[in-house]
Amino acid sequence: PSNLSGHASSTSFFLLGLPGLESVQAWLSIPFCLIYTVALLGNATLLWVIWTESSLHQPMYLFLSILALTDMAMPTCILPKMLGIFWTSAQEITFAACLVQMFVVHALCVVESGTLTAMAYDRYVAICYPLSYTTLLTTKTVVRLGAAILIRAFVSILPVPLLVRRLPFCHSRHISHTYCEHMALVKLACGNTTPNNFYGLILSLLIVGGDLTFIFISYGLILQAVFHLPSVEARHKALGTCGAHVGVIFIFYTPGLFSFLTHRFGHSIPHSVHIFLANFYLLVPSMLNPIVYGIKTKEIRGRVLMAMGLGNSKL
Repeated sequence: PSNLSGHASSTSFFLLGLPGLESVQAWLSIPFCLIYTVALLGNATLLWVIWTESSLHQPMYLFLSILALTDMAMPTCILPKMLGIFWTSAQEITFAACLVQMFVVHALCVVESGTLTAMAYDRYVAICYPLSYTTLLTTKTVVRLGAAILIRAFVSILPVPLLVRRLPFCHSRHISHTYCEHMALVKLACGNTTPNNFYGLILSLLIVGGDLTFIFISYGLILQAVFHLPSVEARHKALGTCGAHVGVIFIFYTPGLFSFLTHRFGHSIPHSVHIFLANFYLLVPSMLNPIVYGIKTKEIRGRVLMAMGLGNSKL
């Protein structure tokens, strides 16, 4: 539809999927389905191992449980509609459903970033203050941190759909994306979008910038403590406990920052590439995170191998 005026609350939008790649969208659905399946199985397995293995009922693995739940919710939020677009051209989405999807997607991103930050704090306490670990990170403390992560996500993202809801959409309701994303909707508005742009930029800088700063400081202090350990073996063991977390941080933030920068400054990059990166950012970390932790964490790896009949309790 074109030449439409007024607010969008009484009408629908149309998600176009991957503009320019319509002829291969059905084929692209195959790797997307594979990623989704692996993400669900991997994270469900991770939760099962943590739940059934009493030795894993520790702060680090409780945070990992939050990460796994987030990584199951993230692709579930966007993939069913995406596959509907690819397979049956079911592009229409109501304005209310669009706002809900946008809120959930962005809130889950904030939850994941906050969880990775909490896990960095966990590793900092475990390595720098090992004798005080159980007193500093009690179950009550972990529950409070988890609640703070959820509350921060809700409070920080709630203004986003409210800011979008006030906008008039006068030209087109075709969203060049596979899911409802804040900036994709803002580009369709014909009103004053300055508050949306300003809030989106400030929020990205505060959330991502603040979390990354805390993570870098934590690992700077961790490295300082590790280099003061008396033996090389002790250093390797201490750094080994951080390997999986560092890998997951790299997987989550690198495509996210690249997508953010190309979206705002890479105007010469084809739009289909922007959309593909946005989907990559949401889907691939959800698939890779449980694999990284499964490979790098001895307790989880051993438990999974035992369940498959490929190992024993000494693994």
